[in-house]
Amino acid sequence: MLIEPLGFDAALKRAQSLMQDAPMRYFMAAKSLPEAQLLLAMLYALEGGKALRAFLVIESARLHGQSFDAAEPAALAVECIHAYSLIHDDLPCMDDDDLRRGKPTVHKKWDEHTAVLAGDALQAKAFELLAQDDMPNALALLRGLAVASGHAGMVGGQMMDIAAETSEAPFDLSQIEAVQRGKTGALIRWSATAGAVMAGASCAGLETYGDRLGLAFQIWDDVLDVEGDAAETGKAVGKDEDAGKATFVSLLGLDAAKGQAVNLVEEACEALSIYQDDAECLREAARFVISRRK
Repeated sequence: MLIEPLGFDAALKRAQSLMQDAPMRYFMAAKSLPEAQLLLAMLYALEGGKALRAFLVIESARLHGQSFDAAEPAALAVECIHAYSLIHDDLPCMDDDDLRRGKPTVHKKWDEHTAVLAGDALQAKAFELLAQDDMPNALALLRGLAVASGHAGMVGGQMMDIAAETSEAPFDLSQIEAVQRGKTGALIRWSATAGAVMAGASCAGLETYGDRLGLAFQIWDDVLDVEGDAAETGKAVGKDEDAGKATFVSLLGLDAAKGQAVNLVEEACEALSIYQDDAECLREAARFVISRRK
């Protein structure tokens, strides 16, 4: 079944509905109490997100004539990786957060060992979802997600982010961009290019789009850390400033950071010119990133 073109709001809701329904269908039912707790923690961590990465997978698949049956497990896979990273990021040994998506973090809801294992299980599940016989270009998707998730991508960015907190000299703008291209941007780039990879097509335009979108997303997160309200964002705000951490806002100033995010969104939209009007939904997504309040 080919993917129906929708406006941005409807397409994002489609991705969010998928994330409400698909996890239970794809996750094996647990039999014993410890396994049941692990499964519940995994599902809990996937609830309530924006599903932006899942949306990007589905839209990039639509642009390249891929079926929803192929896009669905790939969309769930990247959301599993994202959820695992949030679980671990919230742990006391990392950012030590009590709130995520407006509810207690996994280690607060249960305990630390459940949180660690739920994150581990979600990471493994992501690769299981992609390693299916009928997944188009499965090996390329698997390799790409492994790179985006690992030391050259998200985890490497996380490590640099931690190093920034203890560095004697604050990170400069180029270093902050390197951190965020790994920590936040790598999974967004993978999601934006997934459909092209499935089709064996060029990823150039979507790679640029994903890169600029990922940086704009992080800049806006930094803006929300200054201007946002915890009740709206669903997580603690002001932590970066309290920790004296270098961010796009602290380095550029609030207005200049917002301007940089706007410029990045314009570049992201221009990168989609090859798709003409068929990529308008992705352009709307880029504009959404710098208008959100959470």
